[in-house]
Amino acid sequence: MANLLNTRTIDFMELIGNGRFYQVPPYQRDYSWAEEQWEDLWNDIVELRDQPSDRHYMGALVVEGVSDREFQVIDGQQRLATLSIFALAVIGELQHLAEQGTDPDANTQRADGLRARFVGDKDPASLVESSRLRLNETDDDFFQEYLVQLRKPLSPGRLPKSNRLLWSCYIYFKGRLRSQPELLVDGQTLAGVLSETVARQLLFILITVDDALNAYTVFETLNARGLELTTTDLLKNHLFSRVPVRADLESLQRRWKPLLDTVQQSRFPEFLRYHLLCELPKIRSRRLFKVLRQRAKSAPEVFHLVGELEKRAELFAAVLDPNHEYWGGAQAQARRHVRELNQLRTKQMMPMLFAAWEALPEAFDSILRIAAVISFRYMVSELNTNELEPVYHRAAKAILDGRATSPSSVFRELKEIYVDDQRMESDFARRALSPRGVRKKLVKHILARLESDASGRDCDPETDPGTIEHVLPESPSDSWIESFGEERTGSMITRLGNLTLLEASSNRKIQNFAYREKVQVFADSAYSITQEIAEMAPEEWTPVLIEERQRRLAKRAVHLWRCDFD
Repeated sequence: MANLLNTRTIDFMELIGNGRFYQVPPYQRDYSWAEEQWEDLWNDIVELRDQPSDRHYMGALVVEGVSDREFQVIDGQQRLATLSIFALAVIGELQHLAEQGTDPDANTQRADGLRARFVGDKDPASLVESSRLRLNETDDDFFQEYLVQLRKPLSPGRLPKSNRLLWSCYIYFKGRLRSQPELLVDGQTLAGVLSETVARQLLFILITVDDALNAYTVFETLNARGLELTTTDLLKNHLFSRVPVRADLESLQRRWKPLLDTVQQSRFPEFLRYHLLCELPKIRSRRLFKVLRQRAKSAPEVFHLVGELEKRAELFAAVLDPNHEYWGGAQAQARRHVRELNQLRTKQMMPMLFAAWEALPEAFDSILRIAAVISFRYMVSELNTNELEPVYHRAAKAILDGRATSPSSVFRELKEIYVDDQRMESDFARRALSPRGVRKKLVKHILARLESDASGRDCDPETDPGTIEHVLPESPSDSWIESFGEERTGSMITRLGNLTLLEASSNRKIQNFAYREKVQVFADSAYSITQEIAEMAPEEWTPVLIEERQRRLAKRAVHLWRCDFD
């Protein structure tokens, strides 16, 4: 932030006046505001008209100074475009009043004066109106040729989406202005909506920076109003700015959309960071733009980077989606590991998976399992996952450099983050997990794996109809509380030793029943881990028995989630 040129509060009059010109970078996001945002702005304007001493903040506007009068809009183009269209709607209505014979000379002068102040000037030779705001490559031609000239397009319904939104915005504000009776007959009042209410009562925090890197840093700290730039937009803008030849830009644009469709726009920064972590030991999210700027300085470097990203995009999407079509056929066995990683909400292993997918495809399933086992043991022991990323980076490097050529050699690279059996068993024996919200699928996954091991039959948590049963009920009756003691009851409900699988019909039937009634149902259950409860505790269910059952489950879990490479 030290290199910021200026940060100050500014009204719309000062922002757009004084001969300033604003350029939206050519490949920044298209215009995307719609009626929800237009209506919010209109309601703000109506409220401000009734309270002329009030002010309304429109959020931060981030621009990069090109010269004293020229600025690139880094964040805020949607608001600037919408307010410019509102100004054009007011000017259009003043011209309409003049054409209808309502104070024609005065209203024409008002329209010309507002245009010169808030939109732009007329070229003295061609008499064509110009605008001090230039939009991106998709929208600017339409904006200049139709909206700035107040000309209706021949077929509004056939326009590209963003052009159609620009035109719809103009029509929306014309309709709102005409819905105010006092504005239909009084040009002075109509002009005042723009020259007073909008120009003086709408305020921005104008942040002017000296380069794109500072703009990115500022953006990361802001939460501006509306559908503004995303981190992906800023990263994209830098890449496209490095490609000066139009044909190359068009080629890059054709490749960019499928890439984002594959990884999803909101996940692109994360995808890019994991891609770079295959080579670089540490990249914080806030340094991502700086790293990208260093590695993509020219068009060839940009195309090389995009080519590398395209190779890894599908795997990134597939690892984040157990139901992705990639996990069919020969990769079907890997789906279980992917599902487990997603339930554990673990992504730090992504660089290693990129490397293994490319360099060790025949061992990919085994390496995926190693990542799932390590992640599960980390979850059980509740360790800090920040320690995982640098180790997975080193493993990725070892694979790509040819130093790790098999699952066992990859595991050796990861040994320091592998929770040993003794700690795993000890921590699992004490672990509590509430089967609520995002943890519900994880708990069922754990119980299903334990059931598969106990019964010798596959118990798929996705398709198995069993439900999670709390032996000590979630809402225990007084008799349960009396049996367990008030202090221990709450802490025992979500202990893994208190949870099991049970047929849905039986679960509904027994609910808060006393244990002697429940245990008969457990004995008749088809689930082996539930039958075991009846065998080990035929008479009563106590804290001591929960501890004992959980110790037994812990021993089973240790050999289920184990990497045997020593």
